[in-house]
Amino acid sequence: MRTVKIFDTTLRDGEQSPGASMNVEEKIQIAKQLVKMGVDIIEAGFPIASPGDFEAVKRIAGEVRGATIAGLARAKEEDIKRAWEAVRDASRKRIHTFHSTSDIHLKYQFRVSRAEALKRSVEMVRYARSLVDDVEFSPMDATRTDIPYLIEVVEAVIAAGASTVNIPDTVGYTTPLEFGSLIKAIKEKIGDRAVISVHCHNDLGLAVANALAAIYHGAGQVECTINGIGERAGNCSMEEVVMNLATRKDFYKAKTNIRTKEIIRASRLLTRITGIPVQPNKAIVGANAFAHESGIHQDGLLKEKLTYEIMRPEDIGLKQTELVLGKHSGRHAFKTRIKELGYELTPDEVETAFEKFKHLADQKKDIFDEDIEALVSEGVAKIPELYSLVDLSVSSGMGVRPTAALKLKVKGRTVDSVEHGDGPVDAVYRAIVAVTKTKSRLMKFEVKSITGGTDALGEVLVSLEEGSRKARGQGADTDILVAAAKAYVNALNKLAAKKR
Repeated sequence: MRTVKIFDTTLRDGEQSPGASMNVEEKIQIAKQLVKMGVDIIEAGFPIASPGDFEAVKRIAGEVRGATIAGLARAKEEDIKRAWEAVRDASRKRIHTFHSTSDIHLKYQFRVSRAEALKRSVEMVRYARSLVDDVEFSPMDATRTDIPYLIEVVEAVIAAGASTVNIPDTVGYTTPLEFGSLIKAIKEKIGDRAVISVHCHNDLGLAVANALAAIYHGAGQVECTINGIGERAGNCSMEEVVMNLATRKDFYKAKTNIRTKEIIRASRLLTRITGIPVQPNKAIVGANAFAHESGIHQDGLLKEKLTYEIMRPEDIGLKQTELVLGKHSGRHAFKTRIKELGYELTPDEVETAFEKFKHLADQKKDIFDEDIEALVSEGVAKIPELYSLVDLSVSSGMGVRPTAALKLKVKGRTVDSVEHGDGPVDAVYRAIVAVTKTKSRLMKFEVKSITGGTDALGEVLVSLEEGSRKARGQGADTDILVAAAKAYVNALNKLAAKKR
């Protein structure tokens, strides 16, 4: 089985997404994560584009080990020299140079003939090859280029020293059948004299499909980005190509060096740095990619995951499949969620709660664990109270260190605690932790109004450090701090029930 190289251009083409600019430190973070993933080549930037881009490429070349570091350059001597200066400290370095070849670009943008474009491409590849051993050339707008001329350029730059020839679908124009045929024709001409790479844009939503068609017909490298970011509609999505090859080895007879369990971490790191969210229904890394609401699907998954999942969420770094409860869900999924929340119900109680759930699902778009717990607690079942709030007083203000005096009943015995904190809520929660001797960690704190009056719902999410258990707690009181304490205690009781 052959190995397809992954050339990640998140830091170069990906950064051309509107609003996706990254500073140098952020680019280094991304580059280090790409190495953890096992990316073969990192296109760190376009050194001549700006001093910031040059610095980023130079620092990545000097500080990041484990992948080839590439710098992009137009087919101009000054660009190539600048790229060389940026990547020269890398343990493995590449210069990636390009020149347009389509008649549209040559006539309207460059205003040069085919012969001139060919001559310049060859000269600049030869110059780059004098500086580094690893040179890649891209005939820009290749998919709108006359095929005989394209092949002539490809063969000429290989003869000049290019070890990789990249065939870019610069404007996302081609289709899988057409692109596959093009790659096959080039492969038949050049054989193993150079690696054929592909760089597909997503203007028609076909970037991944085109890249996979190219792999099927002999491409040995794919240029892609995390989350598929990039200018206009984006680039070929790295995680989609990787998981296609991992899932369908039987068809493509190809694999990558990517450590797939790092995929979700890379996706979320990029989202955090750029602020560009991933659409929920995005393949592989979208919030709904491993979420199931249909009752038929949920029933099948609970019996055997292979029924409706072709990949394991663990393979990309997620913990587990998410069963989303909604109006399409069935009893099996509902009963499973109730158990996960720590409740043990009789068949009659399950039926009562399920009827209420279906009624609520018709009225409400999203059903959360809090909603399920509210349904269950409304006369159906109660979680045993290991802890209960007896009394609470809090002092705080300008110039006063927040202090909480707490009385909590633990297994029927009242225990007192006085604790200080950074704020009044922090003091209350420190007191609760001191009394209960739990190792819980506050994940979320939200205050909202139950009605239009002054009643408040303090809602927190608490998880134990030694396990993956999570629970939401609810509490209501006209005093926000009392409501917050009730919510925390409520969540601890649920965690205790889950442990039992």
